Amino acid sequence: MKLTLEEARAMVVEAMLAVEHSPEEAEIIADHLMDCELRGQDYGGLARALSVMERIRKRPEGRYPIRVIKETPVSVLLDGGGQAGYLVGHRATTMGLAKAAESGIAVAGLTNTWFTGMFAHYMEMATQRGMIAMAAGSSDWRVAPAGSSEARFGTNPIAFGFPGRDRPVIMDTGVASIMISEATLARRLGQELPEGIAWTADGVPTRDPAEGLAGAFAVWGGHKGSALGTMIQLFGLLSGSQLRPDPLSDCSLFLMFMSPDLLIGTDALREHVDAYADEVRGAKPLDGAGAPRMPFDRSYDEREARRASAEIEVADHVIEALRAAIAA
Repeated sequence: MKLTLEEARAMVVEAMLAVEHSPEEAEIIADHLMDCELRGQDYGGLARALSVMERIRKRPEGRYPIRVIKETPVSVLLDGGGQAGYLVGHRATTMGLAKAAESGIAVAGLTNTWFTGMFAHYMEMATQRGMIAMAAGSSDWRVAPAGSSEARFGTNPIAFGFPGRDRPVIMDTGVASIMISEATLARRLGQELPEGIAWTADGVPTRDPAEGLAGAFAVWGGHKGSALGTMIQLFGLLSGSQLRPDPLSDCSLFLMFMSPDLLIGTDALREHVDAYADEVRGAKPLDGAGAPRMPFDRSYDEREARRASAEIEVADHVIEALRAAIAA
């Protein structure tokens, strides 16, 4: 089903209001989910709005205002209050960027939250202000380390952002063979998973997304991805998470923001970033392959194309289920 961008955004806002978010909170979440849709990550867009509603209704108790646990001129640690991670991540990013603007560098940590979203969204908030940024997020054990079928860390995204003159360079990737939101969407749509990326709770290979969600997913990148996943889980502990986080309420996120003026300067960095990006894109492609791209090129171009068309396509089942959830 095709929706205009205005229709899609209005549906997300309505969904968030239906589960008692304030108008301001609903707009923050809508900004994030629509950014996912525009970049072609449909599993993180309107489908995720449905998951947010289900999560809140599944555990309605326990939400309280986001609060500062610890704060210095160059750091802040937040207790997310059981609120949606889109809100807590936005607060931490806003506070961290303000501190970095004053001191040149800042770190932020947060815990006791869930669904921290697409880290590229936070990275772009930073690069729009000329900042370099990094994010590392841990969660409930969903991914098995290399050589095992038993989960020991989360899907654990890691992201970096560098400002350029034309566009930023942003990398955002997880260490799992599939993200939880992708598996959840596959379950909603009755689709099977690819071979070799999921196990049941008993360690039996499966293509059923529901069984994988109850069991474990394969790590991306073998032993190297496994090592990266464990390091990111340690950043979660640094940010206040439990040793084994609660699957519904204990995602953690570490953020770092730095002004290029601490080293070579913002203008010089932007120039170097653009020049290097041109060199990478100009590398001779292999026979039959497209031209090399910089991280963020695909999502940037897809977002611009969808903005130009002023519409997105969303699975009928997602729209129908979202409308039913709003009416419930």
